[in-house]
Amino acid sequence: MTSTAAGTVRFREVLAVREYRALWSSGLISRMGDQLARVALAVLAYELTGSATVTTFTYALTFVPSLLGGPLLGGLADRFPRRRVMVVCDVARALLVGLMALPQVPFPALCALLLVVQLIDAPEKTARIATTPDVLEARLYPAGVTLSQMTSQLTALAGFGAGGAIVTAAGPRAALAMNAASFALAALIVAAGVRHRPASRTGRAVSLRETAAGVRLVATDPRLRGLLGFALLATFSIAPEGLAVPYADALGGGAVAAGLLLCAIPAGSVVGMYLVNRLSAGPPALAPLAALSCLPLVVSAAEPGVAVSVAAWFLTGALSAYQVIANAEFVRLVPAERRGQAVGVAASALTAVQGVGVLLSGPLADLAGPAAAIAVYGAAGTIAALPLARSWRRNTTTVRA
Repeated sequence: MTSTAAGTVRFREVLAVREYRALWSSGLISRMGDQLARVALAVLAYELTGSATVTTFTYALTFVPSLLGGPLLGGLADRFPRRRVMVVCDVARALLVGLMALPQVPFPALCALLLVVQLIDAPEKTARIATTPDVLEARLYPAGVTLSQMTSQLTALAGFGAGGAIVTAAGPRAALAMNAASFALAALIVAAGVRHRPASRTGRAVSLRETAAGVRLVATDPRLRGLLGFALLATFSIAPEGLAVPYADALGGGAVAAGLLLCAIPAGSVVGMYLVNRLSAGPPALAPLAALSCLPLVVSAAEPGVAVSVAAWFLTGALSAYQVIANAEFVRLVPAERRGQAVGVAASALTAVQGVGVLLSGPLADLAGPAAAIAVYGAAGTIAALPLARSWRRNTTTVRA
């Protein structure tokens, strides 16, 4: 396999590419708006209903639709010009979220609008990912993927804190209006900064048959299948984050300890992604990093204290930077005319598996305790990574031969 590692590429070289800069900045703006909206919707749901159950249900609605949107709508990024898909999706989301910001909109209608907004997210995201290899030459592409994912992690880290402050100061409806404005601004940036390219495939229909074709593409190619497997390993490192509060309590810590644990993995990911780019770590680093990524979580079984636990979780995040290599290789290997469909299928699989992992972590923690549950996830992730690593080395060696 020919490596397309970033080499000594610096992020400023990637940002010097006008079209990538438009994709990156518009994505950053819309992600910041999304994080703000999640906080606003949780606050608004609790204000309107007074129910914690309804509040968590509303928050879950910001994730669930991507399960369907990815495989069913991701193909739009192949059937229509991708710039048009991004612009239309952002304009539609701006209008829908603008409606959600109106005080006259009742709560059930707000939930229905939210579902539609999240469904529209899938084709926009797949179009953005599928366009990136078109705007960056092979030498720059891995660094572009790294920068985008680092930005996403940093936005997640900062978004909830800043979102809480904005919602407190301006109110949830005003925060939703800001989110609508962020989508409108993102649409303008893409329209002005990304060049029009024709659709990668002819025809208009996006059907279940097309979805099945995307699934077959990933399932029948051993390299794509292996890369998806590496991506799904994130389940074992993400699910324990849902146990941060009870685990912090078991360690004798409180809200501050829980907050440090929640920040540790994404903060580690940012550092790891930066090092992956600076050290030119390409596909050869994928298997060893993946095999080691969940192992630090095993120390949680000993309840070693807050400092050691935060360090272990940070290390897991840093080692999980292999995901940026897997992402870049997956998109590179998929035929251009199937890129949107394949990315949509992979994103939905990841969302589904991560959701199951989070759901199972709670009962396991109730049964065995949070420390043991986190350690089990760490051990399971390590065990699951080993056959993937062996298969990846075998398949890539065969391709090189």
